[in-house]
Amino acid sequence: MSNEQRRASKSRVGRVSSDATQSTAPRTSSKASPARRAALDVCRAVRERDAYAQDLIASHIDSSRLSPEDRAFATLLVRGVTSAQGTLDEVIDRALRSPNDVQDDVRDALRIAAYEIMFLDKSPHAAVDQGVELVRAVQPRAAGLGNAVLRKVTAMKEDFPFGDPARDVAALARANAFPLWLTKRLIADLGAPAAVNFMRASNEPAPVHIAVNEIRASADEVLSAFAEAGSPLEPDGSAGIEVAGCYRVHDPRVLQHKRVKQLFTQGKVLVSDATSQLIAASVLPDHMPASLLEIGAGRGTKTVLLQSGALRAYGSQVELSTLDNHAFKTKLLRERAATYGVHVAETLTGDATALDDVVGTGLFDAVFIDAPCSGLGTLRRHPEIRWRLTEQRVGELAALELALLRSAAGHVVRGGQLAYATCSVTHAENNGVVKRFLESPEGAAFELAPLAGRSCIAPPLVPGSPDAHFAVRFIRTR
Repeated sequence: MSNEQRRASKSRVGRVSSDATQSTAPRTSSKASPARRAALDVCRAVRERDAYAQDLIASHIDSSRLSPEDRAFATLLVRGVTSAQGTLDEVIDRALRSPNDVQDDVRDALRIAAYEIMFLDKSPHAAVDQGVELVRAVQPRAAGLGNAVLRKVTAMKEDFPFGDPARDVAALARANAFPLWLTKRLIADLGAPAAVNFMRASNEPAPVHIAVNEIRASADEVLSAFAEAGSPLEPDGSAGIEVAGCYRVHDPRVLQHKRVKQLFTQGKVLVSDATSQLIAASVLPDHMPASLLEIGAGRGTKTVLLQSGALRAYGSQVELSTLDNHAFKTKLLRERAATYGVHVAETLTGDATALDDVVGTGLFDAVFIDAPCSGLGTLRRHPEIRWRLTEQRVGELAALELALLRSAAGHVVRGGQLAYATCSVTHAENNGVVKRFLESPEGAAFELAPLAGRSCIAPPLVPGSPDAHFAVRFIRTR
């Protein structure tokens, strides 16, 4: 049942007024721990606002007065509950006479306790007790129901995931907190062993990498600052190739250190996944292009990486134009470019599937499409994706990605390059789009060319690895 259906239902227990649901603060005192109450606030806000968990963790938990231990536990709960939401709802619904028996705010509290019971090595007694207190905090008269539901959930744990994951794909999906349709698709696209590794890795914390902005700082200056903060950096080649300026941060708490924070405010470093950095470095042409167009520039992370890489590769920044279809992102990109010292010849806002309308007859030596995609390769950072994404949406995105390639093809000079990247792992969005483009009238003028010494960049997502991205390069031959 969707959130919209639950909001519309006339539930018998735990119903609250529409005005009350506007607040993310529990309305009554309870004995729930500070970490769990903070997690409840954020989980409710994610649901009510259809927001991204990581953004709310940053604004509500990272900046809170909670102890470091409570911040860590609250973050674990938010990410876990958001990642496992559909599976948790199935478990909770098995303990109810009807899914409509609880209102959304009560379900928020039950999800936290159910996550602790099913996925964390926590005492079931403590999880039930604290779960009831969370329910009491949002809806006192639903505490008895919450207690009954969570005791049933505890009894279910022995049989969870309700089948043998080695033989039952539905049980495999539940065990890894993935939708059934997505589990089947991953198995079809990646093969069973790789799909299982992908799902397991997607439930782990994501590694943190930083990129040194060559325009503003030297690697030595950045290394010195992190060492002084007590967390030395190491060059990172976990994406398959060591990228200049890419370092892994082993203790993310160092990012709050005063001297390290200054590096960010001065535009000397930025947080960026290692695979993302590899792609930005690899899509730069072998020789300095006279012009480069970045499509899907967003807030400018790749823009900074491209120009920092250009300075390393060519000795100067390139004549770079950016394009995004959201004006607010273009504005943020301009501000970020100024902070990081990035030269952007032109910041454009428009529809890249109709590129003629945006750049006219303009031609570029290189075009880079950082395509909008399902984002499945970044599930550790964006846990809500797996339950918001639909199979239909994957098909729609693949069609959009093909349209972007076909539109851009006519704006690449002969002998120039067209690069395409996603942060997805689906065949439809990656190799499927590449194949369809090469078979299209526009793609007939292009051939695949090596990228970073291989046919494509597509590192698998495994425990401990950076994110799963995909990238290819085409050369216009006629």
